Amino acid sequence: MHKSGFVNIIGNPNVGKSTIMNELVGEKISIITEKSQTTRHRILGIVSGDNFQIVYSDTPGIIKPKYKLQEKMMEFVTTSFEDADIFLYVTDVVENPKKNIEYIEKLSKVNVPVVCLINKIDLADQQKVEELQEFWKENLPNAEIYAISALEKFNIEGLFDRIIELLPEGPAWFPKDQLTDKTERFIVSEIVREKIFKNYQKEIPYSCEVVVEEFKEEETIIRIKVNIIVERQSQKGIIIGHKGASIKKVGTQARIDIESFFEKKVFIEFFVKVKKDWRDNDKSLRDFGYV
Repeated sequence: MHKSGFVNIIGNPNVGKSTIMNELVGEKISIITEKSQTTRHRILGIVSGDNFQIVYSDTPGIIKPKYKLQEKMMEFVTTSFEDADIFLYVTDVVENPKKNIEYIEKLSKVNVPVVCLINKIDLADQQKVEELQEFWKENLPNAEIYAISALEKFNIEGLFDRIIELLPEGPAWFPKDQLTDKTERFIVSEIVREKIFKNYQKEIPYSCEVVVEEFKEEETIIRIKVNIIVERQSQKGIIIGHKGASIKKVGTQARIDIESFFEKKVFIEFFVKVKKDWRDNDKSLRDFGYV
């Protein structure tokens, strides 16, 4: 008997969805920062064994959209309701559990297994965790509740075993050696975007898009050209920094991670370009893969 299925991970921003997926997959597939809305796409992480294949799906945090990019991000969340075999609903000990209550009501009506993960329990005492467990038993009566800490790797192994038990019978959807549905270029662009989120403040990271223009793998080195797209000329100067110091720092950090991922030496070049108000432009969003 072979089991397979889509395990779709949803929840509000900053609750640890991407960290949880990376832990369950055993590889860093989704980028992680302390800022909300880091994840913009729906990203698959694939785990295969002899008699199972789990296709995890990391989605953007649930928000009320303010511009077209965010509308597209929420479409990825909506589509995750259409093909789930199992839902992982991620909350934590910090957020208001009633935030975006309409999604909780929607989850309470689905006819596939729901697992509610109370993350970051390392930040709370036992009483707080027990109160949240009671809240979620009341509000998601059809769900199994797990108190976990993705950062401390607490209860993750038990969760993985339970997911395999809940999987329906079915064939493998992807080759058994495949790790994600995303291309090498996408992985590079996400690594660069993560470094932008970590090195710049306020609106800058949210105004940037990263496009890998060239990815050439040679015998001993990968040569990469990257365009960083910003919305305004003033942002271009901030990205580059005094005498190029800021972008050089991003480049160094990104290169280390890219070399680690591909296990090969990397040469990377950056170009910063202005595309006015790209976050509210349908054509730009299509060009950047938000479809």
